[in-house]
Amino acid sequence: MKIAIIGATGLVGTMMIKVLEESNISVSEFIPVASEKSVGKEIFFKGKSYKVVGIEEAISKNPQFAIFSAGGSTSKKWAPEFAKIGTIVIDNSSAWRMFPEIPLIVPEINADLLNKSHYIISNPNCSTIQMVVALAPLHLKYKIKRLVISTYQSVTGTGVKAVEQLNNERNKIDGIKAYPHPIDLNLIPHGGDFLENGYTTEEQKLVDETRKILRDESIRITATVVRVPVFGGHSESVNIEFENDFELNELKDLLSSSPGITVLNDDKNNVYPMPLFAEGKNDVFVGRIRRDESNPNSLNLWIVSDNLRKGAATNAVQIAEYIIDKVL
Repeated sequence: MKIAIIGATGLVGTMMIKVLEESNISVSEFIPVASEKSVGKEIFFKGKSYKVVGIEEAISKNPQFAIFSAGGSTSKKWAPEFAKIGTIVIDNSSAWRMFPEIPLIVPEINADLLNKSHYIISNPNCSTIQMVVALAPLHLKYKIKRLVISTYQSVTGTGVKAVEQLNNERNKIDGIKAYPHPIDLNLIPHGGDFLENGYTTEEQKLVDETRKILRDESIRITATVVRVPVFGGHSESVNIEFENDFELNELKDLLSSSPGITVLNDDKNNVYPMPLFAEGKNDVFVGRIRRDESNPNSLNLWIVSDNLRKGAATNAVQIAEYIIDKVL
């Protein structure tokens, strides 16, 4: 089992290596791939040193899997080249997500779509993944009509430069800027690029990807993305209107028994999900579960997850695990 990680030196790539080390996948050859400036650098995997190689050399090694986290343009150019030689590509960029023929996969929800004909598979956006893990069992039972989403997204979702900007600002260092404004002691209601309708690309991803993963184009969705000065994970306030009414305790039990979810919902003891405690964990944490008393059949949830793990690396490795176990 030869596995290549494309973008191995980045924040998500580094986490992919860590999650792959923790997984049950027996890797016979590990192939770290990065840009030309990183070629030759040493990366450790399971205690053994590997040299970073260029992407063409990685293709020549004919890996079974190539897990991409190197940006959309890299994926567009090179994912088909890997697919041509029979490598299964799991891509973390937005490049392939909305192509009808490309599966957009969260294993707890729709891994059943995968078969031997799929050589390019998309990992959804980090904010989408954690949200749909919580929403999918509720949609099956109560049918979602409408979602109002507000996200509070960690700087780690932007990348190394954003982490550096926040650290620099906290240490009063004038350095690199990933954002158009200061992020420390601030909130920036801007994720991605602005579209003609005033929404951003990050907000539009939440709309389009959620519908595709839940296999329901009828769900009405509106979203606001906010970047916050946090490292540990993304948080989301999600208001849900269902077609059918629900009994609150039954709904909580459904969430508690669903795969990949940990419910933290003890108001009396101030127990609720927070990014500080989600960091380093693979689950999606759900709390502040309560009726929306202003609207029939409606619910409020607070959803938190480590965006580098379940929002990216963990989900990608779980896709590979599923394919190895159930498809190959």
